[in-house]
Amino acid sequence: MEVRLFPNSSRPGVGMKPRRESQRPLLPQHARHCPVLEAGSAMGFLVYPPLEPNESYHVEFQGDGRYQFVYFVKNPRGKWDALFTVTLVLPVGSLGMIKQDVEFMVPHPNMTCDDALLAARTFIVPEDMGTPPGALALRGATNFQTPAGWDTVYTPIFNMIERPVAPMLVVRVETDWYAHETEFRYVLQPGEGISGQHAMPIGQVCFIPREDVTFRDCTAAEIDAIKQSQDQFSRDKAAVTLNTPYGMQYSPHYARQSRAPKSKQ
Repeated sequence: MEVRLFPNSSRPGVGMKPRRESQRPLLPQHARHCPVLEAGSAMGFLVYPPLEPNESYHVEFQGDGRYQFVYFVKNPRGKWDALFTVTLVLPVGSLGMIKQDVEFMVPHPNMTCDDALLAARTFIVPEDMGTPPGALALRGATNFQTPAGWDTVYTPIFNMIERPVAPMLVVRVETDWYAHETEFRYVLQPGEGISGQHAMPIGQVCFIPREDVTFRDCTAAEIDAIKQSQDQFSRDKAAVTLNTPYGMQYSPHYARQSRAPKSKQ
């Protein structure tokens, strides 16, 4: 299947391309010997923000419909300097305009307030904030156009279990006909924030066919075949075991079978 990529409309060509990644650095070491876990992590593609390596941002939900966006650049000494902040205050009861205040953190900025607001809009979607309370939409560097009959599902990063982890609203878009701009919709508690960096993914996408699924019960013969398959797998798995340098025992049988060529059903 071929999926076509088109860039962030405000910053074409900036940011890392989507990629598969089965490893999660903060998972325990023994998780690397769990092929089904790695396969789950590698499902779909990681998506990155439209940032250069010397740029970063932080968005915080301060409560009562108030958000603060801070834009940073790395100075020659390798330290992060804040250039400006944008404070967004949502209207009470969703009626009225979003209030946006810009504050520059340097004495002689090389941009105007309007430039700063446009820059912030490159990374966040102000109109999608606050529904539900604490919601925050982060823009990706890459957008997707799928083949006919295929959708794109936008998800948080799978198997990122370190706390705190902000929940995210998962959406499914018919990207074969709708030119959707990639965004990931997290929901924060007051005082929580999310940072964006060039090499740090902000979400994950998967591509699934838009077709109906039907269910039927297995026949008795099919259930017997499944039980025989389970018994055979258990015997084969027990026959092949290895030890890690730390003394943990595991079997590579599933991993070997999953990588072996398979006949079509």
